[in-house]
Amino acid sequence: MVVQKMNVLIPALHRPSKPTGVCRHAANLAQCLADSDSVNSVILIIGCWQKDYFESSFSLDSPKIKLFDIDIKNSSVSRNLWFMLGLPRLAQKIKPDIIHMSFPFPFVRRWFSAPVLATIHDLYPYESPENFGYPQVWFNQLFLQQCIRQSNGLVCVSKYTEDSLKYYLPQAQENNSISVIYNVVDFEDIKSEKPKALGDTFDAPFILSVAQHRKNKNLDLLIQAYDKLIQDGQLSFKTQLLLVGSSGPETESLHELVQKLNLVEQVQFLSGLEDQELRWLYESAELFVIPSSTEGFCLPLVEALALACPTVCSDIPIFREVGDLQCRYFQLEQDALHNLAGAIAAELSCPTFSEREADSRFSKTEITRQLLSFYTSFREHQN
Repeated sequence: MVVQKMNVLIPALHRPSKPTGVCRHAANLAQCLADSDSVNSVILIIGCWQKDYFESSFSLDSPKIKLFDIDIKNSSVSRNLWFMLGLPRLAQKIKPDIIHMSFPFPFVRRWFSAPVLATIHDLYPYESPENFGYPQVWFNQLFLQQCIRQSNGLVCVSKYTEDSLKYYLPQAQENNSISVIYNVVDFEDIKSEKPKALGDTFDAPFILSVAQHRKNKNLDLLIQAYDKLIQDGQLSFKTQLLLVGSSGPETESLHELVQKLNLVEQVQFLSGLEDQELRWLYESAELFVIPSSTEGFCLPLVEALALACPTVCSDIPIFREVGDLQCRYFQLEQDALHNLAGAIAAELSCPTFSEREADSRFSKTEITRQLLSFYTSFREHQN
């Protein structure tokens, strides 16, 4: 019996004009699938404003991967209209075997002939409505509900995300097949390169955090803990704090806090970095810190651990799930500032270890196997 190779369509048309976690997830999906003999082609659908960074920031050099850029206005209305009307027409022409939405957006299932799956990264519209503000969060909740109802299957990026999905939207498990498939972490073919934004002469020790400027990331807490350590003499004034991440609702207040604490020369904001630049940061940092109150997966945490960067993170379920015993945890309850500052000081005083055993849960081989198994179950059902 000859097994037909799959053609997979991955819509990744997204607002940001610089690389984000969702875009990296889409690129990682494409890379995993392109490595498999069971896949014939992977078509990534992106906006015309995304083309440059998809071509330069991600390793998408496989002949199986094709970028298809859509020339529309980069606005919420235009993007959602295209998802509703333009994507079904494009899918009719391409005729993929599987359509895998790289993040939730509204669509009408009956307008597609192939199975449609969607990745659920988090339940932020319910867990952290302040990330979106009102009334925008109501639309985010509505779009998430609509996507879940219409999808044939859902890929949750962690067990925690699956549990949150079932808690906030219990109807999801009634009409959908749900599979937990972690994000892949693979730096094997990526060479380390100092970020251009730092300049050639940068050689200061630094603490690193990688997170979008959203309320749940608690970057203000990290800045305050960094300042406390300097004021208490537990951290050298020469040690910088590098905050890598795209702008968001908290950007303005974070810059104001840095100015208020007179840390403009010590705290740097970076964004839009390429994978080789991120690798350099993880490998060169004195410490990686992520103090979030909630996350769906947190790819930067797993990346930092994969590259043996000492790590401090908040003691929340998802970090325990993906970080296990490799992190130093601190409590967000009671005196979070004192707890975080103490954890940073304690971790910096410990000897560092240059090697860690690779976690197969996030390997390209394992993620590819799980994806193909999930895809195949829908193709068999359809046949």
